Amino acid sequence: MAGEFENKVAIVTGAASGIGAACARQLAAEGARVVVADLHQEPAEKVAAEIGGAAFALDVSDPARVEAMVAFAVATFGALHLAVNNAGISGPSAPVGEYPLDGWQRVIDVNLNSVFYSMRYEIPAIEQAGGGAIVNMSSILGSVGFRNAPAYVAAKHGVVGLTKEAALTYAARGIRINAVGPAFIDTPLLANLDKATFDGLVSLHPIGRLGQSEEVADLTCFLLSERARFINGSYHLIDGGYTAR
Repeated sequence: MAGEFENKVAIVTGAASGIGAACARQLAAEGARVVVADLHQEPAEKVAAEIGGAAFALDVSDPARVEAMVAFAVATFGALHLAVNNAGISGPSAPVGEYPLDGWQRVIDVNLNSVFYSMRYEIPAIEQAGGGAIVNMSSILGSVGFRNAPAYVAAKHGVVGLTKEAALTYAARGIRINAVGPAFIDTPLLANLDKATFDGLVSLHPIGRLGQSEEVADLTCFLLSERARFINGSYHLIDGGYTAR
């Protein structure tokens, strides 16, 4: 796939680590110029330096900063063709009847509202560049539930719906929009789990392990590529059999 994204410009949010960093690396390896966008400036700069991209620090729940991110991509590299809206947080663990209100708002802001803000500003730029593709990072929890994660589950279901709605409108205007639904991926988000909890998560995946960030990046970059030119408005699970149970 070398050169798949030559002369393309991409934004990846949450790109300083985990799935986002893997997507940024693969896009760059295939020729794209990548804006590595993340809340944390220093690790974003490290990834950007590694791949020859440009770092942009922002809180994706701030629409003004999201607008500035897209403007930065266009000003730095001349256009925008591709986007991976990946930034997200896990949030508190509690049932609906006890869930902290501030935790609910923060998870919805980061995991759902930010995807709207991102597409709100990415789409006009991509359309101006002649078209392209967007992948929104949902989760297996965009289609199934999980105890004590009401905000996360609601947000990820919302990402799937938002993806489908936008795809209907913009397909005829040269922009394909899809969602990816990873199961539990071995990323820094899981670094603080005790062994029993970690092993419990592994047991939920019939394949017998957690996923790797690079595996999610493989699917994401395929959906962004011309090889997926007839795929639009879809939600693609990458879950080791989790949802087949």
